[in-house]
Amino acid sequence: MKLVRGWVAVNSHKAVRADVGIRNGRIQSVIRSSGMLDAIPSLNVDLEGYLIMPGLVNAHDHLEFNLFSRLGNGVYPSSEAWANDIYQPARSPLREHLAVPKPVRLWWGGLKNLLSGVTTVCHHNPYEEEVFGGDFPVDVVKRYGWAHSLAFEKDPLRAFASTPAGAPFIIHLAEGTDSRSRNEIFVLDQLGALGSRTVIVHGVALSSEGHALRRRKGAALIWCPTSNRFTLGTTLEARLICKQESIALGSDSALTAQGNLLDEIRAAHQEDRLGADAIYSMVTEFPASILRLHNGEGRLAAGGIANLIAVRWNGSTPAETLVEADLRQIELVLLSGRPHLLSPQMALEWITVDGIPRLVRAPVRRLLSEASQCLLDGVRLAGREVSP
Repeated sequence: MKLVRGWVAVNSHKAVRADVGIRNGRIQSVIRSSGMLDAIPSLNVDLEGYLIMPGLVNAHDHLEFNLFSRLGNGVYPSSEAWANDIYQPARSPLREHLAVPKPVRLWWGGLKNLLSGVTTVCHHNPYEEEVFGGDFPVDVVKRYGWAHSLAFEKDPLRAFASTPAGAPFIIHLAEGTDSRSRNEIFVLDQLGALGSRTVIVHGVALSSEGHALRRRKGAALIWCPTSNRFTLGTTLEARLICKQESIALGSDSALTAQGNLLDEIRAAHQEDRLGADAIYSMVTEFPASILRLHNGEGRLAAGGIANLIAVRWNGSTPAETLVEADLRQIELVLLSGRPHLLSPQMALEWITVDGIPRLVRAPVRRLLSEASQCLLDGVRLAGREVSP
């Protein structure tokens, strides 16, 4: 298969017109486009007018909690206080939502991510082998260790020690504004579970001393701004942090966050006037590096996995296009070269012949445009008038 005549994101600020060859689930080639279609049209996907970007990497979600509405009343001093307030499983709305089978809820979480252009998501809970394989809507990070948090994990050191070699160890940490939250990174260090593989989710309460310790240990950071704003009333000063190091962006779940990863991207862009280029990296190359993904996730280059998205392009840079995008702009999502999402315009096009409308898998608009340049009296197919 080949994606032809589209514009390809080289990086956050540059796109070139190129054709992308895909074979066996990987990007075989990225070559400058001739503007022409191959002789075998069935092997082409014509992306004239589209920008092709790497599939987004969502560094933090709880997939089974995305049918919920936001739960909570007011600002809390910590995530522990929020959890203790909202967790009433015998009462509505938790009772009804928890009655939905967990595999079904996980699938809905996968769809939330797919619809927002995410091709890889990190699920902060045990990996569900029977659910996440096969035809699950997105790739779920499989090789990782995790602990929920210091407040809700009985033995975080054991969780850290049991993390596979070379894999990230992920933990909610410093998710609050109180002194206990601020001190958590020092507790984690004393336990022996703070190191170069440690990935801290949230980190809102980290002081300058806490960040200094985190940097010395080489621990990474995942930022979830709308979730933080809702539960804690504040969030990280990400603009200052990303001047010195890479951080990743996560959507968190619908229990606390505003919506999907695209919503989080726009919110991040509004925080401290954070630049579009920095945010682009937070959902592509940075989370791929932090989560130690090794199949070419988060980038678009020959040899990498063909996890790609296509959006309508207006000539802006890839980063500017991304921070302005919403669900309507995501028109094509490929996972390992297989289409997992297609807009109606991408999948099928309308053709009306002799007043009879039909959807067909053909580039009707392009064919009409090219024929109309020569046939000034209109296009007729076997004597019948044709229109889109």
